[in-house]
Amino acid sequence: MSVHHPLHRRLALIDMGTNTFHLLIVELPEARHAQPVTLLRTKVGVRLGEGGISKGQIAPEPYARALHTLAGFKEEMELHQVTDVRATATSAMRVTSNGPELVKDIFEQTGIQVEVIAGDREAELICAGVRRAVPLGPEKHLIMDIGGGSVEFIIADESQIFWKQSFEIGAQRLLDKFFPDPSGVFPPEAVAAEKAYFQQVLAPLAAAVAEFRPVGMVGASGSFDSLADMHLGCLRAEADLPPSTDLPLESFHRSQQQLLSLPHEQRKALPGILPMRADMLVVAVVLIDYVLELTGLTHLRTSAYALKEGLLAEMLAS
Repeated sequence: MSVHHPLHRRLALIDMGTNTFHLLIVELPEARHAQPVTLLRTKVGVRLGEGGISKGQIAPEPYARALHTLAGFKEEMELHQVTDVRATATSAMRVTSNGPELVKDIFEQTGIQVEVIAGDREAELICAGVRRAVPLGPEKHLIMDIGGGSVEFIIADESQIFWKQSFEIGAQRLLDKFFPDPSGVFPPEAVAAEKAYFQQVLAPLAAAVAEFRPVGMVGASGSFDSLADMHLGCLRAEADLPPSTDLPLESFHRSQQQLLSLPHEQRKALPGILPMRADMLVVAVVLIDYVLELTGLTHLRTSAYALKEGLLAEMLAS
């Protein structure tokens, strides 16, 4: 007599960021404490915030790209026989007038129900994801995630979050504000203007750093992955990223210097750069530099895990 085994639970985690949509498909083990097996890890540069986020709407082209990308994700999910889906959307869908309409269209066209999450919740999930990649230990670390729409800062150790805040100052917004024509070199006065803006907007971060005194910094997702790739001199595929990479301070400053002194075409040609990030990285390194100056931190690590791995961590714990 043949025994019929039920299909293993296969979970798809979708993180719809303002720049990048991520898809992670894992198979959940039957044993309680076994680790999930990754079946697919992929991302698509959707640039949902392009040409509209600063005006409070998703422009028609990115809107179409989002639907197209999710149709592709749905095919992957069917191919991998996914049984459960969790999809979250962040800043671009949070703050735009037509974000709810896109959620509705996605559901109608793919059957995927997208949950638009608040900045605070985003910060929590990022922290949970980073903890899976970087052993924080008992010491407080500053975790930073630069998205296209928002930037999250979290001060945490391995078991506790001491402070967290989401700021709507993501790379696409910074680009719109300080570098509207990114074909040339980012001028020194724009660097100064961007830093003056941070001094004003990031006052709560300065207060939290003074109070909790983190000892190290962990940078999650996009811009930090790119800086680690620049440090290593090669563009790593999503599936090849180790959970965490050390980023020496002098390497960061070298990359920063290159990004700030080259025009768009030459930035794009730098080893380790995704063309889509060539411009956003310019405003992002100024932000990272500002935070390094503010905190005096010298130890920088990158985490390839962020929001979607945080969702996974939560689901495994429940």
